[in-house]
Amino acid sequence: MQELAVEAVGLRKTYPGNVVALNGLEFSVNQGTVFGLLGPNGAGKSTAVKVLTTLIRPDGGTARIMGRDVVEDAGRVRHSIGVVAQRSGADRNATGRENLVLQGQLFGMRTRDARRRAHELLAQFRLEDASDRVVRGYSGGMQRRLDVALGLMHRPSVLFLDEPTTGLDPEVRAEMWNEIERLAAEGMSVVLTTHYLEEADRLASDLVIVDRGVVIARGNPRQLKDDMQGDGVLVELAEHASEQLVHAAAGRIDSLADVVVQDAQLRARCADGARVIPELLAALEAEHVDVISVSVTRPTLDDVYLKLTGRSMRNTPGTESMERS
Repeated sequence: MQELAVEAVGLRKTYPGNVVALNGLEFSVNQGTVFGLLGPNGAGKSTAVKVLTTLIRPDGGTARIMGRDVVEDAGRVRHSIGVVAQRSGADRNATGRENLVLQGQLFGMRTRDARRRAHELLAQFRLEDASDRVVRGYSGGMQRRLDVALGLMHRPSVLFLDEPTTGLDPEVRAEMWNEIERLAAEGMSVVLTTHYLEEADRLASDLVIVDRGVVIARGNPRQLKDDMQGDGVLVELAEHASEQLVHAAAGRIDSLADVVVQDAQLRARCADGARVIPELLAALEAEHVDVISVSVTRPTLDDVYLKLTGRSMRNTPGTESMERS
């Protein structure tokens, strides 16, 4: 039986003020896959990564990396993982090459071997031309590629990417996605935390959706979306639209299900969106609700989250300060 790259069982973590970040979180990651930890800001993703990477101790439960307990065998765990945190850990006043060599030395590599490995990674991440420039002069995309290279310097078995593309523009984000796909194709086990639905949909072969510190869904993206069935209906409403009147209008349409009105949007599911839309627009007009736009979509991971929680992941308020991430 293949050894799991990551295994979390019943993880619990509460911060001062009785803020529950993890409430029995459980999942496992097969070797050689990209695994997605998906959820809104404050769901517990970053706390889970901190437990798995030995940065904090859980209040309960167990976690293993390549069969090693993250508490009892923390030293060996640290040598088997690479971590790319939300905020860059690179020294902005050192060059890219200097950062990589220092990272290797910190993991016990001989200087000669660290320099050789740094040369390999600078070429692999297309940073050769900038290798001897100080990092503060790097673009956002270059700095993020350097962050990933730092995480790979000691050839870890598992790479943790915590919100790796937050703050990057779409072009640079797509470039980073290509890098992650390449790592997975080479057999790297990658644990990816993200609140970008498109990111998880494209990269993860398996994922869990986390909400308030627990897993509320698991599977591969296609399975989770196929389980939804039917069409999604999204109606953009005028900001002054009354939620009570919108609900009243939607209530007239028997074929609508999973109706949620939030942030000047009406979201619902139905078997045939094209047939339902004219009827829904007529009902909204009868209630004097102004409509900005309407669209029919195939199921998304946000629809999965919406069905399970009654809230859209895109519009769920973040509580990252509570999560201490």
